[in-house]
Amino acid sequence: MIKNDLYLRALKGEIVERPPVWMMRQAGRFLPEFRELRGQYDFFTRCQTPELAAEITMMPIRRYPLDAAILFSDILVIPQAMGMDFEMREGAGPWLETPIRTLEQVQNIEVPNVDDTLGYVFDAIELTLIKLNNDIPLIGFAGSPWTILCYCVEGQGSKTFDKAKTFCFQNPEAAHLLLQKITDTTIAYLKRKVEKGVSAVQVFDSWGGMLSPQDYQEFSWHYINQIVEALSEISPVVVFGKGCWFALEEMTLSKASALGVDWTITPENARRLTGGNITLQGNFDPSRLLSPPETIKKMVTEMINRFGKDKYIANLGHGILPNIPLENAEAFIRAVVDWREN
Repeated sequence: MIKNDLYLRALKGEIVERPPVWMMRQAGRFLPEFRELRGQYDFFTRCQTPELAAEITMMPIRRYPLDAAILFSDILVIPQAMGMDFEMREGAGPWLETPIRTLEQVQNIEVPNVDDTLGYVFDAIELTLIKLNNDIPLIGFAGSPWTILCYCVEGQGSKTFDKAKTFCFQNPEAAHLLLQKITDTTIAYLKRKVEKGVSAVQVFDSWGGMLSPQDYQEFSWHYINQIVEALSEISPVVVFGKGCWFALEEMTLSKASALGVDWTITPENARRLTGGNITLQGNFDPSRLLSPPETIKKMVTEMINRFGKDKYIANLGHGILPNIPLENAEAFIRAVVDWREN
């Protein structure tokens, strides 16, 4: 039994004494011990070495009273497993030397055996669970098929992902085939994570907000919902779509246990669009963690009061930034842990 199951109870919509708290991208980035490790090993070596991934996952847990851990990994391990040779370039971020641009390329991509290609992730889960000692739940994650397609077609990060959108609009047969292959791989991957012991899974749709509501339905939500349908039988599933407030009503009708929201929507509107029927997660602007600690505490208290303590998980509206002072991250977490109903 997990000793602190506050996060899991919130996912079930149970009455809780306070909201649980964790932060997206909490494993690494802003922590000095992570940066020290970064100087010794490149990014994907850290992801692919179970001992390192487990250690990085634990770093914020040792520092802060968090209610959940999230496994250190990356969304691009999925396309790597599918044969796309992604690397992480200094100053450029994700990089694919030969982007996917044709139907023939897509047809040549195989849906891999995840045990053969992603076994290092499952080994990292086992090591992390030993370190966690049933204290708090462990979250597993994957990127949405659309978000992964964006990187596969663009070949790198982008502010607009125009090449990815053009690929979908001009070559929809290839786009849907690629999206389906990513979806099938992701379902197998997340199922195996659950079997290995993660308590919940989250799907990150970082670039869903790049699409119009209509295109979002066709190129993103259709595939995310397949993942939700397949995983909801065995695990709580959280869906986070950055900039996707327009899809909240549709998402609420799915079997997802919770929906993440970013800082571009008010708590009141998020509750209204979801009818108060589902747990929400978010939505503190990560840049606001650069405010003074006292300001952060006041804003977090206000955020909780506006969302309400039940059916709510306190989190950021996207990943924590690398330049956040340690005491500011602590102020955010402590404000949630110390919150009390008036």
